[in-house]
Amino acid sequence: MSIRLEHVSYIYDADTEMAHAALEDVDLEIADGSFIGLIGHTGSGKSTLIQHLNGLLTPTAGRVLVDGEDIAGKKYDRRALRAHVGLVFQYPEHQLFEETCLADVCFGPKNLRLSQTEAEERARRALQQVGLDEQYYKASPFELSGGQKRRVAIAGVLAMDPRVLILDEPTAGLDPSGRAEILTLIAGLHREMGITVILVSHSMEDVADYCGRLIVMNHGRVAWDGTPAEVFRHYQALEEIGLAAPEVTYIMRELAAAGIPVDSEATKLDEAVNSILKLWRKGC
Repeated sequence: MSIRLEHVSYIYDADTEMAHAALEDVDLEIADGSFIGLIGHTGSGKSTLIQHLNGLLTPTAGRVLVDGEDIAGKKYDRRALRAHVGLVFQYPEHQLFEETCLADVCFGPKNLRLSQTEAEERARRALQQVGLDEQYYKASPFELSGGQKRRVAIAGVLAMDPRVLILDEPTAGLDPSGRAEILTLIAGLHREMGITVILVSHSMEDVADYCGRLIVMNHGRVAWDGTPAEVFRHYQALEEIGLAAPEVTYIMRELAAAGIPVDSEATKLDEAVNSILKLWRKGC
């Protein structure tokens, strides 16, 4: 499933004195099967952008095309689109409400008018995909840990059988162990299911470690779009808009500035380690 934004702008409170632009002339193409990190300071337009991808918001100007079709068209089935483009909001566990985990994950498929049997089959498969043990299926989601609740919420979107999975700060509020578990889970879903993943995050380390492409938003516009190495090359300009590069990038750049021939564009810890080990093996 390909998604293209053509000159998309969005104005909140249009035709009022409170009108302000959240997106301005955004041009983007999201290829099928990609893993994209979406970053930017608070108010940069990230959340507004992702809500355009499944039709929760419609552009004030421009078009959003999914597989070549304008999703704002009168005959376009936006209900079906929201099943194919799943959106996991920040703190999704706040949206859990059923008595059991299985019932909560069944909610979406039942809204697609599937039978109870089909809905439960999808729910069980989704809960297996997120690695939740079967002993919790009949438990109340409110009795689970924060990380387990997050898994149930993600399963609720997976049960809709999406081709694109968008996650808004999926590790917010979790401890380091919980963060690592959720990110490993998301990476596994991308690898095993081949779905497109868009990860909205404030963590530069996370997007550098997991994403093949980064899109940086600033004041409603795309400021940079490229690989992590290409984007973090502009670390000084990123700092000016309230962002930064991963810590390992700063360390490697300081080593390079001191005359040590390491990879100054390393964005991942393993890249930095390999670069330093390579020098050590050469006896530098």
